[in-house]
Amino acid sequence: MSTATTPAPDATASPPARLPLRGRPALTLVGVAFGLFLVGLDATVVSIVNPAIAADVGTTFVQLQWVTHSYLLGLAATLILAGKLGDRYGHRALYLTGLVLFTVASVAIGLSSSATGLIAFRVVQGVAAGILMPQTLAMLRATFPREKFGMAVGIWGGVSSIAIAVGPTLAGALEASFGWQSVFFVNVPVAAVGLVYGLCLLPRTSFPAGGRFDVRGVVVLALGLVATVFAIVQSETWGWGDARTLGLLAVGLLVIVGFVALEARTESRTGDALLPLSLFRGTTVGTGGLMIAANFFVLMGSTFVLPMFFINLRGASALDAGLMLLPMSAVSIVSAPIGAVLVARLGTRTTGTLSLGLTAVGLLMLLNASATSAYPVLAVAFVVLAMGTGMTITAGAEAIVGSAPVHLAGVAGGFQSTCIQIGGALGTAVMSAVVAANVRSGTAGLGLDEGELQGLAQGSAPARLDAVAAQAAEGAYVSGVHAAFLVAAALAVAVALVALVTLPRRSADRQDS
Repeated sequence: MSTATTPAPDATASPPARLPLRGRPALTLVGVAFGLFLVGLDATVVSIVNPAIAADVGTTFVQLQWVTHSYLLGLAATLILAGKLGDRYGHRALYLTGLVLFTVASVAIGLSSSATGLIAFRVVQGVAAGILMPQTLAMLRATFPREKFGMAVGIWGGVSSIAIAVGPTLAGALEASFGWQSVFFVNVPVAAVGLVYGLCLLPRTSFPAGGRFDVRGVVVLALGLVATVFAIVQSETWGWGDARTLGLLAVGLLVIVGFVALEARTESRTGDALLPLSLFRGTTVGTGGLMIAANFFVLMGSTFVLPMFFINLRGASALDAGLMLLPMSAVSIVSAPIGAVLVARLGTRTTGTLSLGLTAVGLLMLLNASATSAYPVLAVAFVVLAMGTGMTITAGAEAIVGSAPVHLAGVAGGFQSTCIQIGGALGTAVMSAVVAANVRSGTAGLGLDEGELQGLAQGSAPARLDAVAAQAAEGAYVSGVHAAFLVAAALAVAVALVALVTLPRRSADRQDS
C-alpha cells in the first residue's frame, strides 16, 4: 500500500494551467481552519443561549439538554467512518461535503420552532461535523513535512481551542443583539468563504486501497459508540446509578469490545479493517487518545458549568459571562503553538505531562470560586487552565496523528476526534452529575422539589427561600461546582502520570509505513 499522497487527475495534468497554490501546506492549514472553527464553536455556543431557546421554543429541561448533546451524538457516530472514507475516496471531497451539510443544518436549526426540530437538526449538524473533522488533520498530515507537522498541529489546536473558548462570548453578544437564531446563522458566511477557499486551494489527497469496505465494522462501531454516548449524556436525567444508564453503558462497551475483536479478525484475514489495530502498535496512540479525552473532559465540562455559574449565581448577563471567559480564548491563541514548540524540543511525554499538570493547577485554583470571589483571581485560573488545555491538544494530536502512518491519517484523525467527543460528553455529564449530587445532599433539609433541585444544580436558588435557606442552597451549589473541578483535576493528574510512564522520551518514533 502506498503511503504517498495520491493526487486527483486535475492535480497532475498541466500543473501550470491549474492553481499553483493548491496544496501548499500553509494554505491548507488556513483552509481546514474554517471547518475546524465552526465545529468547535457550535460545541459550546448552545450553553449560553439555552435559556433563550427554552423561553422561545418552550423546551423542557430534558429537551434542552438534548439540544446540546444530540450534536455530540451525531459526531461520535460518524468520526472514524468518515476518516476511513476520506483516506479511501479523498479528504477534500469529504471535508467540503461536511462543510455544506453543516451549513444547511445550521440554517435549519435557526429556522426551527419546535424542540423536535432543534434536536433533529443538531444531530445532522453533528454528523456533518463528524464528516469534516477527521479530514482536517489528514490533509495536514499529507501536506506538511514531518519536521513542520508539530507546529501545524499546534496551530490546528489553537484554532480549536479558540473556537471552543470564544463560543460563549460570541453567543452572548449575538443573542443579546439579534436573538438566539443568529448564533447558528453566523455559520453561513464563514462556511461560504471556507467552501470557496477549499474548492480553489485545498489539495485532493487520498490513499486508495483495494479490498472490500468493512461494512460490519461500520455497523458494530456505530452501535457501540451511539449506545455509549447516549448512556453518558442521558445519565444527567436518569442518574449514574440508574439501571438504564448502567445497562446501556454496559451494552455499548461490550459492543465496542466486540468491534475490537472483529477488527482484529478482519485485519488478520483480509487487511480491510475499518480501524486497523496496527495503528495502536506500542502505547503512543492509545495514550494520546487518553490525553485528548481527558483534556476535553476538562474543557467541555468546565465550559458547560462556568456560564451557569456566572449567569445564575453571580447575576451576569449572557454577554458578560462570555466576556468573563475571554481569558480562556485569548490564551488559547498562543498555548497550542507553545505546546508545539515544546513537543519539538522536549518530546510528547514531557510536554503532555507538563500540560496536564498545568490543567490540574488551573482547576484547583478555581476552588476559590464563589458568589463573591474577585474576578481577577478567577481570570488567572482561566489563564493557567487555558495554557494547560491548549498545550495538551498539541501533545495529544502529535501522539495520535503524528505517530500514525500517513495512509491512515484520516482514521487516526477520526480516532482522535472520537476521543474528543467522548471526553467532552463525559465531562459535561460527570461534572454536571457531581454538581447535582452535591446540591441534593447539601439541601436535604430544605424541602426542595425536583424542579427546584434541577434549577439549583444550574445555580438558580428558588426565590421562595428565606435568607438563611437561600444561603444554604447557594453554598450547596458552590460546593458542587468545587467538587466537579476537583474530580476534573484528579483526572488530569492521573492521565499525566500515565503519559509520564507510557510515552516514549521523544516523539520521533513514528510509523511511516
